[in-house]
Amino acid sequence: MQIEPAMQPQPPAESDRTTRIATVPNLLCALRFLGAIILPFLAIAGHASAFLWLFLLLAMSDWIDGKLAILLRQKSVLGARLDSWADAALYTALLFGSLWLRGDLLWEEWPWILAAGGSYAIATVVGLRKFGRWPSYHTRAAKTCWLLITVSAVWALYDSTAWPLQLTMIAVVATNLESMLITRVSDSWNTNVPSLYHAMQRRRQT
Repeated sequence: MQIEPAMQPQPPAESDRTTRIATVPNLLCALRFLGAIILPFLAIAGHASAFLWLFLLLAMSDWIDGKLAILLRQKSVLGARLDSWADAALYTALLFGSLWLRGDLLWEEWPWILAAGGSYAIATVVGLRKFGRWPSYHTRAAKTCWLLITVSAVWALYDSTAWPLQLTMIAVVATNLESMLITRVSDSWNTNVPSLYHAMQRRRQT
């Protein structure tokens, strides 16, 4: 009887990262950043509906650009950075606009918002101090938080219930703590780290 040879390990697939700057995902990130600049002016002008719809459109682009980066094989380190910068600008604009339009509700919840914003700032500083770069992990928890923030923002603009916002801020703090731990256990700067578990697995393999 002939014995089949053991299956040999396959060579790693060629990296699908690109060094191109002018890619579709990068363009979407740039448009999201520019849209985030427009949002505060809509809030100041009192256009609550336009503010909300533009925010939802920009938030949807955040989901689309990641899918296109994979589909078109246009993932890049620059793209990950642009995505993080655009997200920071978008949700800063959301905070400003929400305070302007629904300050009566959000000012009462300032400890929750401060905890979320403060933890994000600390996580960013921790990443900058260790690697000299903005953390761009795009964890699963972070993606979930973006969805929760979107839902709670819509809720805050059209309802007076505070618990969705409080729940979201708790999730944001937990996500930022995970980001700090990923920075702590990582030996080098990386993008697109799904979770702390994956960061620890990556460290064991190096």
